[in-house]
Amino acid sequence: MTSTPRPSGLDREIAARLKRTPDGLLPAIAQQYDTGEVLMLGWMDDEALHRTLTTGRCTYWSRSRQEYWVKGDTSGHFQWVKSVALDCDADTVLVKVDQVGAACHTGDRTCFDADVLLKDAGTGVPADGQ
Repeated sequence: MTSTPRPSGLDREIAARLKRTPDGLLPAIAQQYDTGEVLMLGWMDDEALHRTLTTGRCTYWSRSRQEYWVKGDTSGHFQWVKSVALDCDADTVLVKVDQVGAACHTGDRTCFDADVLLKDAGTGVPADGQ
């Protein structure tokens, strides 16, 4: 992405609140609206967020291809937007969706189930109690 912002239809008040990366992007977490399952992380610029808010389908910015992509347009695995929220710092977007099919490009339901680093850690208290 270039350092020159793209034209966007995003509401100016929303745009003024956003804290973006130096290349103008926000991480966007997609979460299944009814189960809370975390599905994937994508990137949005102002226009991708605008399109997501106005079309009801998740639009992301591809950092590798330098273009917009709408989840499901090529795979058929749509994300129907249920709600969109900013985190407390306004530097991350949470998009609650109704995911149809796989969310991950590998064909898995989520991007977070293939490489688990820690599972069932219990209380997090060390065995010696300290």
